[in-house]
This record gives sequence, structure tokens and C-alpha cells, in this order.
Amino acid sequence: MTKVLVIKSSMFSGHGESSKLVEQSIAALKQQFGDMELIERDLATSPIGHLDGDAVGAFMAEDPASLSEQQQAALALSNELIAELKSVDYLVLGVPMYNFGIPSTLKAWIDYVARAGLTFSYTENGPQGLVENVKKVIVTAARGGVYQGTPKDTQTNYLKDVLGFLGINNVEFVYAEALNMGEKDAAIHQAHQKIEQIVAAL
Repeated sequence: MTKVLVIKSSMFSGHGESSKLVEQSIAALKQQFGDMELIERDLATSPIGHLDGDAVGAFMAEDPASLSEQQQAALALSNELIAELKSVDYLVLGVPMYNFGIPSTLKAWIDYVARAGLTFSYTENGPQGLVENVKKVIVTAARGGVYQGTPKDTQTNYLKDVLGFLGINNVEFVYAEALNMGEKDAAIHQAHQKIEQIVAAL
């Protein structure tokens, strides 16, 4: 059975435009594959704590029994998130643009899944990604203005770089731009078409 991990990072939860495009992606995937197993994380309703020294210490500890209760919780959550990522066929990320960057909640998820020895390793030839199961990532990128292909689009290259660092290189972006510039309906329609094209090719 096809397995999909969905990460929503809009501060407005399911009401955000990126989250609505995620739902469109899920509907398209269900139509394409029929029954599928869905793991969904909404970072607005269930946020992940931002990375700190205690969490990093927990991730690097040789003896988990020596960790504080807070550290053990951080380690358990990281292990759970990594297990989810390494168990799925497809990953769908809902990514609004906040002040020219990705939401800090999504950065926290990335920080909890990017762990040496588990999702990447350092070799004599440089870093090597260890996440080999994800066949494709669909990123639904919602923006109030128009940034695709400009230096102000810091999201696209960053997400390609960090996912590639983990070994996930097949990443496609669905852009819905100019949402606050009177072009919302047309942008959403084009985004829906793009989603259908991507999923139909899977």
C-alpha cells in the first residue's frame, strides 16, 4: 500500500492556502493510488520545539539513560519523526512564505529529522543522504507576492538543498503566488492543475 507523509506548516492550520493545496494533493494521490496510508502532522496544532542545546545533546548521547526527562522526550520525538520519514513513499509539504523564509515550525521539523548516522552520514567524499525510500516530494508553496525565480525566493533552493542532503532529490514545487495581489483565483486554479499533472505522472 502506498504510504504518504504530510507536513502542514501554515500558522492557520487547515485554513492556510498552502494547507488547502496539501488537501488537494492528498485527494489527487488517493485518486491515483486508491487506498493509501496517510501520516499527517499539522505543525500549527502540534508544534515541534525549536532545536536547542539540550535536544542536540540528547541526539548525540551515547547513553540515553543518562538524559533528563526533557531530553528523553526530545530524543523520542526525533526518533518518531525520522521513523515516519523513512517509512513512506511520498512526502507532501505545505509551505507558506513568511518574511521571505519557511515557517520556523517547519525548520524545527527539519532540525529534528536531520541527524547524523540516521538520515545522513559524513564520508571521506562528503555527506551522504540515508533516506532512500521517498520517491517524490510535492511542495505546495503559497505566497502573497511573486517571488519564484527571483533572489527573494529563499525557500526553493533551501528545501532542495536540505532534502537532497538527506538523500531526497526528486522534489517538485507547486507555486501559488500573488495571492494578495488580486490574482488568487487564477493562482489557485493553476496550482490545482500543476498538482494533477505531478500526481498523474507518478
